[in-house]
Amino acid sequence: MFRVIVLDTLSPEGLALLDAAKPDVEYEVRTGLKGADLRNALREFDGAICRSGVKITAESLEGNRRLKAIVRAGVGTDNIDKKAATRLGIVVMNTPAGNTLSTAEHAFALMLGLSRNLASAHRSLLDGKWERNAYMGAQLADKTLGVVGLGRIGQEVAKRAQAFQMRVIGFDPFLSAEQAAKMGIELVEAVADMLPRVDYLTVHTPLTPETKYLVGMKELELLKPGVRLINCARGGIYEEAALVAGLQSGKIGGVALDVFETEPCTASPLFQMKNVLVTPHLGASTEEAQTQVAVEAVQLLVNFLTTGEVRHAVNMAAIDPKTLESLRGFLNVAYRLGRFMAQWHEGGAESCHLQYRGEVARRDTKLLTSAFCAGLLEGILDDEVNIVNGEVLFRERGIALSEESRSDPGAFSSSMSVEMQCGGKVYSASGTLFGSNMPRLVRLNDYRLEAYLDGNLLIFCHSDVPGIIGRVGTIFGEHQINIGQMSVGRASDLPGGQAVGVLNLDGVPPAAAIEEVTRHPAVSSVKLIAMPAAGKQPPWMSP
Repeated sequence: MFRVIVLDTLSPEGLALLDAAKPDVEYEVRTGLKGADLRNALREFDGAICRSGVKITAESLEGNRRLKAIVRAGVGTDNIDKKAATRLGIVVMNTPAGNTLSTAEHAFALMLGLSRNLASAHRSLLDGKWERNAYMGAQLADKTLGVVGLGRIGQEVAKRAQAFQMRVIGFDPFLSAEQAAKMGIELVEAVADMLPRVDYLTVHTPLTPETKYLVGMKELELLKPGVRLINCARGGIYEEAALVAGLQSGKIGGVALDVFETEPCTASPLFQMKNVLVTPHLGASTEEAQTQVAVEAVQLLVNFLTTGEVRHAVNMAAIDPKTLESLRGFLNVAYRLGRFMAQWHEGGAESCHLQYRGEVARRDTKLLTSAFCAGLLEGILDDEVNIVNGEVLFRERGIALSEESRSDPGAFSSSMSVEMQCGGKVYSASGTLFGSNMPRLVRLNDYRLEAYLDGNLLIFCHSDVPGIIGRVGTIFGEHQINIGQMSVGRASDLPGGQAVGVLNLDGVPPAAAIEEVTRHPAVSSVKLIAMPAAGKQPPWMSP
């Protein structure tokens, strides 16, 4: 018999499924646990189900030799230390689809409520006032909605907007234009392209370094005057100080937030301002959503305990350990090439072609392809991406994915190349493995080089003229940024043409340093790419 602990309040339907699983499974509901009480309780059970209330930290799991799985009834697993769970062999699963409709509906409810001043008018009438002229609203029909992030939730919001006769503009770097067209969405290449055009803006992405302050002080001048902003995704995607400034200046016509930079949030300058509608993180707070995620969570855990089935795992792959170990080095190369290409390319991705060459071509390249996709999509999707679901989630974006294998070696005994078609341009890169654990970038477009695939990479395309490398080094020295490694590549063996430089910097350079490099007459482009630190692996690849 397996024992299950329920750590947060679960819907009756979920508990009924646990009852139905007897005698194979017995369960106890223990909510509000923390510290030593939580640690001791987890040692008594084979599986755990939680929502967002409990915090399962490394300390909570320390020394646990019994727990086999944790299932989050919901999408986000930030309250679970997945690295610690992985180290102990504990599978962490979530229920990615359960909250989709409820969150999409809440975003749309906020959009409607903001447009028609519902909260303010309601409060005024309760105060004994009849102020029809004070709460003139705006209709949604014939307005333009911008949607950042066209995953499950973003697509559902777009459908509802179209039903209200709105025009929809979308941004998602990993959704093909063809797929967007099928959904009736105009795809743009950058968020900045949509800001001057939209009457409403809603975001449906995770909070990552790329999405933090997607709309901040700098973006205020780009916004269409009177725009209304909605956020039911993650606090911090909009800079709250910028929202205050935009409302004060009149550039922003209204703000509706369900999430905040710091939660719980019970005090904010926004709360005292007109044209602001706020709710306390209610996106998934419907009976239907809570029922659905509870039922799915119980099914995932019961199936795992009784049959070994693993679905929606966010921290490990369902792969034979020997296979994983034998491929670990090149899985790291594939993953890091994915992280690199996610930041190197510009414009919407249309197709992606992978080539494996040499000894690695005789291995299980499907795993390498999925690892590449996981790296590419990491930080882009609300879903947590790993080697199990990476390729599936990639193909769902409508991007053509192909691969080929060649057993004859090229310049290296094993190598992996990627070519992406994006916005009419081709971006390509190749990587290989030095030793057993040193991923290297060995080609970038037509340039041959040898660069480390870790840390802060600054890539600058330039004319192959004397003094350029020294000047760039001097600029970073003046800004107190140390250069750990440097590689320079030429398109041919002849000097005087075009070249590319790749610097591994020991810190994130200030904008002033990048701007100074960009202004150099011999430099044609500069790109800063954030890669995982050397030796750091995603949880699903950790031993």
